[in-house]
Amino acid sequence: MGDILRRGRLGPARAPEVADYTSSIREDERIFRADLRVDMAHVVMLVEQGIVTAKDGASILKALLDIEALGYEGLRGTPDLEDIHIVIETRLIERLTEAVGGRIHTARSRNDEVATCIRWALREELLELMELLNALEETLLKRAEENVETVMPGFTHTQHAQPVTLAHHLLAHFDALERDLERLMEAYVRVNRSPLGSGALAGTGFPIDRLRTCRLLGFDGLVENSMDAVAARDFVLEVLSNLSILMCNISRIAEELVLWSTSEFSFAELDNAYASTSSIMPQKKNPDTMEIARAKAGRVYGNLMAALAMLKALPLTYNRDYQELTPRLWDALDTVKPTLRILRGALETVEFKPDRMLAKAGEGFSTATELADTILRETGLPFRTCHTIVATLVSRAIEEGRKPEEINSAYLDEVAQKILGRPLRIEDEKVRKALDPKGFVESRRSIGSPRPDEVRRMLAERRGLLEGWKEALRKRRAMLAEAERLLREAVEAIMGMGYGHGEGIG
Repeated sequence: MGDILRRGRLGPARAPEVADYTSSIREDERIFRADLRVDMAHVVMLVEQGIVTAKDGASILKALLDIEALGYEGLRGTPDLEDIHIVIETRLIERLTEAVGGRIHTARSRNDEVATCIRWALREELLELMELLNALEETLLKRAEENVETVMPGFTHTQHAQPVTLAHHLLAHFDALERDLERLMEAYVRVNRSPLGSGALAGTGFPIDRLRTCRLLGFDGLVENSMDAVAARDFVLEVLSNLSILMCNISRIAEELVLWSTSEFSFAELDNAYASTSSIMPQKKNPDTMEIARAKAGRVYGNLMAALAMLKALPLTYNRDYQELTPRLWDALDTVKPTLRILRGALETVEFKPDRMLAKAGEGFSTATELADTILRETGLPFRTCHTIVATLVSRAIEEGRKPEEINSAYLDEVAQKILGRPLRIEDEKVRKALDPKGFVESRRSIGSPRPDEVRRMLAERRGLLEGWKEALRKRRAMLAEAERLLREAVEAIMGMGYGHGEGIG
């Protein structure tokens, strides 16, 4: 039959390399199912609006069901056809004749069709992604619940700063991922809008019902302006941006697992399934899955930068540049989803080392702030004065090779005497408690601090958030399932009208 698009205006002749260069057929498997659902909804609407007869509509719908059963690989056809949309329409015409099959494209353009297909397919991907992220959060929460009392060093500038707990540390990552989940759900709401019925850019003169196809396809509403509907790809940029931020947060977790796996830290050991060894050094156990996760973030960033570069100067409305944009979206999704699975598995099986963490928690005088606070509480001196006393004490102790546990009230008084001209006379027990990592953590009283009671409160609240997200995602899935049911019933009704009996979607 040749190319049904070119025969009138351009003619069939086209160099094979040009056909291959401009075709998206290799990437279109991703939207194959979406295209068929969009076709079915469009045909149902055309019949209901009296634009296409029930008989022709039933024939087209039956052929679409057969194409679905055939599958993408069985349909791909010749590479000289531009995309899956033309392949499907060509197959319909071959089977039903142009007098019937050629009616499917009434009152629509590939412009609004492909925009609808991408959004339809993308929302499925986003739901799966959010479910994976929710599962990762659940693993973080579980490991945090196991380590509420596990004291460890906290760091700034990769230097010992103040003691925290492992639970508190893991909750920090949980909360970052929670914001990622919020951003993805907000993006889902904007993705789940229907452009269908906008035509090439100016709508159509046929009496179509855009809200009907919107409901049949499970969209929450319309992208109303017909020019915006076919031109808008900011939803792709939004998703890619959100994926980039997510991978930034993921990479930070991966980096810490790499650091903690070193002999210098020795805070954690990855399960063997998530490590590799050396081809020459038999003793090696390398955290390679986490290293790859770090690198995968760069790949997602690259997709975002490519998308921004492609879209930055495109005039309204549709441009063929979009064909190169969509694979960047799919590649990013295909990068992020397995990374979430791998990180979850690594966190589920990693062996944390509480004794080592506690032993390192007080190094570098990381509890010095609490000693300054204790001096303030006991003496009423200004904090800056307390800070100077403790800073001088730390400098002297390091110079003399003293450890925090070797500092007592007498030593503190010696320093205070030189600075204030008098001793502080704070009880020895209070000085030692202030410099003890466990005592430091227990002394934290502000909201969001690592104090175990406060961490338990946060854990309980986050557990509720997790369950809320699960329910929200279940509802989204149920809404799409209901739309699928409505579409199936509408197809069956038209096939019953057209053939005099019902035939199911299968």
